[in-house]
Amino acid sequence: MSKPGPRKVIITCAVTGAIHTPSMSPYLPITPQQIIDDALGAAEAGAAILHLHARNPETGKPDQTVEGFMRFLPQIKQATNAALNLTSGGSPYMRVEERVLPAQMLKPEVASLNMGSINFGLFHLLDKYHEFKFEWEREHLEATRDLVFRNSFKDIEFILRTCYENGTRFEFECYDIAHLYNLAHFAERGLVKPPFFVQSVFGILGGIGTHPEDVQHMKRTADRLFGDDYRWSVLGAGASQLRIAAQAAALGGNVRVGLEDSLWAGRGKLATSSADQVRLVRQMIEGLGLEIATPDEARQILQLKGPGSVNF
Repeated sequence: MSKPGPRKVIITCAVTGAIHTPSMSPYLPITPQQIIDDALGAAEAGAAILHLHARNPETGKPDQTVEGFMRFLPQIKQATNAALNLTSGGSPYMRVEERVLPAQMLKPEVASLNMGSINFGLFHLLDKYHEFKFEWEREHLEATRDLVFRNSFKDIEFILRTCYENGTRFEFECYDIAHLYNLAHFAERGLVKPPFFVQSVFGILGGIGTHPEDVQHMKRTADRLFGDDYRWSVLGAGASQLRIAAQAAALGGNVRVGLEDSLWAGRGKLATSSADQVRLVRQMIEGLGLEIATPDEARQILQLKGPGSVNF
């Protein structure tokens, strides 16, 4: 009787996001070509899923228009087999109708979905960064002293009902324990179908912290609520990225890295690309005796519809 092979770990890579601003790193992808290059480099390094945001190529501001995404999605799809995941989070300053529009119209295999409202503090970054290329950057960070990232039950249900008919599955972003219970609520109502891809987010000011007990608590709660009906993944913000990824991989989870979540590739060393982080986390995963999932293996694990059914 043959032994089962090593467990497959899905690496998601988030290449730009809406948190970091252009002045924080010269390597943060802003233009469509930079996003394409960073995404393809991450896929080549081993990322099975690419989580994508759009930016204004002139200022670097978050851009949640369909046109903004279409400046790079067809090129990425043509050049890689990685599953493409579009944000429905956009930026905390956007209305839910604006945030969901790219996923609604472009029908990706995966879309992110934030599972609850939280204080979303970035203002503390002003203690570290003092010079900015664009005035919007300082205003963007300072305004988060009084920012609640709204994801009400009505908002979540709106996104679910808008996108599920497209066959899009979700990366359920859970910033705190309550968000797992919110997901369980929608599961009980039959509005979400397993397997649930639960992305636990650690280290955002306003959400759960980065202590090992926080990671354990998130997994224990998800195990109790969802049993075998979910696939767990983690992202650690900033310097906690690889430490939390290592803990999660050892606990049976999947991982997310990328310049959206952290600008670093080691203490005091800026990552020159998201691929830098993918290579680091891949080395760690393989050092644990595990294997990374290919895009098609990730599709099978998460029951994704495949790239032939998207609208780009």
